[in-house]
Amino acid sequence: MLLSGLTNTVYKILIIDDNIQNIFVLEDILSPLGNVYFSESGSNALALIDKIKPDVILLDIEMPDMDGWEVCRTLKANPLFSDIPIIFITGHTDPEFEKLALESGGVDFITKPFNASICCLRVHTQLKFRQQNQLIIKAKEELQQLVNQVPMLVTYWDDQGQNLFSNDNSGLWFDSLLGDVKGKHISTIFPNELSNAILNHHRHITSDALKYIVTVPQGIGASFYEVFQSKMKSSAGVDGYLVTVVDVSEVKHARQALYSEKERLRVTLNSIGDAVIATDTKGMITFMNPIAERMTGWRLKEALHQKIENVMFLTDSNTQQKLLNPLYLALREHRIVAMALNSQLTSRGGHVFFVEDSAAPIRNENGEVIGAIMVFHDVSEAMAMAMKMSHLANHDQLTDLPNRILLQDRLTVACSAAKAYDTKAAALLIDIDHFKYLNDSLGHQYGDELICLMAKRIRSLIPTSYTLARLGGDEFVILMSETRSVEASSKLASKLVDAMHEPFALDGQKYNVSVSIGISVFPNDATDAEELMRHADVAMYRAKQEGRNRFCFFSHDLEHSIMERHHLETRLRKALINDELFVHYQPKFDLRTNEIVGAEALVRLVNDEGEFISPAEFIPLSEESGLIIMLGKQVLNKACAEAKRWLDKGHIIPISVNVAAAQFADPDLACVIKEALLNNDFPAHLLELEITETALMIDAADMQNKLSELTSLGIKIAIDDFGTGYSSLAYLKKFNVDVMKIDMSFVKDMLNNKHDYEIVKTIISLGKSMGLVLIAEGVETEAQRHALIELECFMGQGYLFSRPLSTSDFETFVIQKKLQG
Repeated sequence: MLLSGLTNTVYKILIIDDNIQNIFVLEDILSPLGNVYFSESGSNALALIDKIKPDVILLDIEMPDMDGWEVCRTLKANPLFSDIPIIFITGHTDPEFEKLALESGGVDFITKPFNASICCLRVHTQLKFRQQNQLIIKAKEELQQLVNQVPMLVTYWDDQGQNLFSNDNSGLWFDSLLGDVKGKHISTIFPNELSNAILNHHRHITSDALKYIVTVPQGIGASFYEVFQSKMKSSAGVDGYLVTVVDVSEVKHARQALYSEKERLRVTLNSIGDAVIATDTKGMITFMNPIAERMTGWRLKEALHQKIENVMFLTDSNTQQKLLNPLYLALREHRIVAMALNSQLTSRGGHVFFVEDSAAPIRNENGEVIGAIMVFHDVSEAMAMAMKMSHLANHDQLTDLPNRILLQDRLTVACSAAKAYDTKAAALLIDIDHFKYLNDSLGHQYGDELICLMAKRIRSLIPTSYTLARLGGDEFVILMSETRSVEASSKLASKLVDAMHEPFALDGQKYNVSVSIGISVFPNDATDAEELMRHADVAMYRAKQEGRNRFCFFSHDLEHSIMERHHLETRLRKALINDELFVHYQPKFDLRTNEIVGAEALVRLVNDEGEFISPAEFIPLSEESGLIIMLGKQVLNKACAEAKRWLDKGHIIPISVNVAAAQFADPDLACVIKEALLNNDFPAHLLELEITETALMIDAADMQNKLSELTSLGIKIAIDDFGTGYSSLAYLKKFNVDVMKIDMSFVKDMLNNKHDYEIVKTIISLGKSMGLVLIAEGVETEAQRHALIELECFMGQGYLFSRPLSTSDFETFVIQKKLQG
């Protein structure tokens, strides 16, 4: 039977005895306690023990191959079997044997013959001890496992700081905990900051447990440990203290990051230029930044838990109707919602701001909407600036009239309206006559003032429904929209031309100004706005050609003429850029001896087919387009270079070069001439400039200074085409010139027209009285040559002697003349 106190566990009992009779007796006695195993020798028992793992061993002392003492010592020496209780059985009653049995590691001693009840009780006691020890061991293991698994470091130290226990022997917490640390001092195991804190707190610890945070620097960061420390007394009565450590670095860093983020967000929201208002899901205000406070006139403490529409009063700037705050749409539709256009915010104090931006929902970590945020800013200045920029982009800065961009838009609209309603639209292009000369002589300040006065006068003469625009420079455009007849534009143009006869007052002086006007009518003259303007320009150019101070309508013949002019200008520009101009030379002769005394350089231009273009076509064009200065410079350099080449071959031929009015007015003319002479190493006394008397009379006083500057270079000055202009003899006699050229128009008919003969005679007499060299142009007959000699003009040029020749032909001509002489 089983004895009371034992569990239902089946125990294993091993009997080691060489007497089989004893084994049977013991088996009979102990079988109620569990399963009985036996072995008749010690050596066989050692092998059997590993298989059956007995809970108790009954061991005989005297056995033949291996006595009980030796078996006991062997088992106790093996860690696998050292905890198995061993009860010695023997027939000896001598106390010495019992002593030896206990010293060998036995737990009890049973003598023979066996008392069944006593024997059973002794074995039962050891089995009970065995069972309790195993429960204790299991509990310790479970406790150790539990301690090892808790997410904290659990340590126990004696009063001197020596380690008594640690649940980390793998170095998970600190590398210094790897292995067995029992008995080591805390300072050799924990980081200095941690060990010093624990030791310092131990000195002041009371019965209550302490909790504190220790910071341990690590590289560029730090680790944070939460320490729980309390006094403890072990079962052995040793004073010590329990220390548990929890790594709170992640939590600490998260809190620091959260604080930093919140602080950064707070500073950002309070520093940005936008206003920010946050609400809960019902539109109740939970936050406002300072910009929002300023724009709404509400302080945060006053606005908290107020409806957003009470604080942020929005209306439409056009209709003044109240607007729904977009924040409610953001809450309802769970999306970002932009503010309506033309939104204006009226503050608590009545100030009005034009605002724009958007509202967006705020979500928690689960994606649930918990509120909304409204971000907006004041665009009042931006809108004002945009309007100003738009005005500047579409209006002339000087006159504040519509510019070319705005005019183009209105032209397009006017043409579309005329087409839709079967009416007309007319464009009047107005150009101030000779404005460039006036602007250059008066200065740009007074030129600008004249433009403004002109704009004001024109504006006063037209209805407000007409558009007056300035294209730039001295050009204005009047757009007549929805007119019924062409005559209306004619009447307006005539009115404008007449109105300009009233002089303009500038700086106390009065100046007479005329205008040329070109008129184009839609749909009569053009099919679109662009063509309408182009044809008005063509018509204005025709008015200029016909003598200025008038208006002209567009015609297709005129457009063709303008296109040809455009092609000619393109060809001229190309020739100047690619150095494709030619210079021909017409020799000058002594009328008495027929000897060559000089040559006039004459520029020539060919078209794309290689045909020569008349100078009468491209020279005026070069003056109008401003290309004359570049053209003159090229001709001057080519002439100096060629004359130098002739000089090097022994042909001393003075060369004359024509200078247009624009060239002569150029302040850099003297430098250009000096550079041409130096670059070509050409003697200055062999160069002669031919200047028209009209150019000299633009500003007689200034021209006198200019002539002195040029003659100081050593060159000669000739007055070209004398008699065709309006020279003042009072000024002419003061001009420092060397040569006077008689215009061919007088020479041509001097023998057929008594009036022309007298003019030639007078010019020669005037030149002689001024000590000038006289040259007659256009000498074509022997009779003209003899008549000029009789009048004492001894030099001339013309087809009687030679037409203008190319460089090679001129050189051949010179050589032939020398051979003939």
